[in-house]
Amino acid sequence: MKAAPMSIRFTLLLGVAAAAGCSRAAPPEVPGHPSQVVYRGTEGPGAGKQLVLIAGDHEYRSEELLPALGRILARRLGFQASVFFTLDSAGFIEPGSSNIGGLEALRTADLLILAIRFQDFPADQMQHIVDYLDRGGPVIGLRTATHAFRIASGPFAKYSWDYQGADYPFGFGEQVLGETWIAHWGTNHEQSSRIVPRPEQLAHPIFRGVREIHAQSGGYEAHPVEGSEVLALGQILNGMTPNAPADTTKPELPVVWTRTYQGVAGQRGRVFTSTHGASEDLLDPGFRRMLVNATLWALGMDSVITPDLDVSFVGPYHPVTFSFDGYRRGVRPSDLAGWDTPIMSPDRPTRDSSAAGKGPTP
Repeated sequence: MKAAPMSIRFTLLLGVAAAAGCSRAAPPEVPGHPSQVVYRGTEGPGAGKQLVLIAGDHEYRSEELLPALGRILARRLGFQASVFFTLDSAGFIEPGSSNIGGLEALRTADLLILAIRFQDFPADQMQHIVDYLDRGGPVIGLRTATHAFRIASGPFAKYSWDYQGADYPFGFGEQVLGETWIAHWGTNHEQSSRIVPRPEQLAHPIFRGVREIHAQSGGYEAHPVEGSEVLALGQILNGMTPNAPADTTKPELPVVWTRTYQGVAGQRGRVFTSTHGASEDLLDPGFRRMLVNATLWALGMDSVITPDLDVSFVGPYHPVTFSFDGYRRGVRPSDLAGWDTPIMSPDRPTRDSSAAGKGPTP
C-alpha cells in the first residue's frame, strides 16, 4: 500500500543558426511567449529527431541543467533540442512560474524531457502536453517531475501529484513516471547520493560506459509502481563527496527506473525516471552519460549507445548551488542561444533562500 503523499505576447522563436538537414518538419513557429531556445544539431544518429525539454522547477535549477543537456544532445548527437522555460511578465526566466508558451512544438516532438514542479500551466499549453501523452510519446522525468503538476480543478486536475480519483490515482507522477512525491530520504547539501546499478542491470544500455554515478541532490523516498524496472538504487552518503561514508540508517531505495505507459489508442511509450537531476548532478560524468544514454534508450535507439559516446559539455557550464529562489536573475532564453554562451553566467546576480533548500518541502 502506497503511503499518502505530504502535504506578452511576442512572436519569436529563438534558435541556433545551423539547421539540421532532416526530412521531418520543424516545429511550427507560432505566436507566443519567448520561452524557447533551440539547439539544432547538424549530424549524428539523432538527426531528424526533435526533443522538447521543459524546465520549470523552483529549486533544483532545471533552467541550467536542461539547456546544458540539450546542447550536448544537439551538438554531439545531432538532435534538435527545443528547451522551454517558465518566465516572469518581463520575459526573464523565472523558475517555477507557470508562464510558458510555445508548447505546440510537442505536436511533432519525438521525446519529452521534463524537470518541472507543481505546475499549473495555461490550459492551452497543458493541452499540448496531454495530447502528447495521449499519443504515447516517450518521456524522461527528472527529480521533481514526480510531482510535476498541482492543478486544483478543471479538466486537467487528474494530472496533479496528489489526485485521489480512481481513474488516475496520484496523477502524472504515478501514472506516467511510475511514482509521485512521498518524502525526502537524504538531506540536501548535507547528504549526497551514490547511484548504484543493480547487478542484474549492469548490462542495460543505459549504463553502457557508465562507471560510477554520484549525485549532489539528496535522495527521495520512492517505491515505483508494479511493472517498473528498477535499474539503480540510491545509497545515502553522510557528506557531499563520492567517497563520503554511507548513512547506514537509511536503506537503499530506487532512484532510477524504466517503464512504459499507454496512450489513449493503445500506443506504449518508453519512460525513464530518476529522482535525481539537480543542475549540479550534471557535473558528474557518470550521471551525464546516464542521461544521454537514457535519451537514446527512450527513443528506441539502443543500438546507438556505445561506451565512448562524447557526452562532454558544449560551452561553459556554471551551475549555481541549488536552492529555493537561488536562481540567476535577468536571464532571457535568448541569452543561452548558440554553442558558446555560458549556462549560466557566473556574473548574474542571485538571491538565495536562507533555508538553502534543506527543509522537507517537496
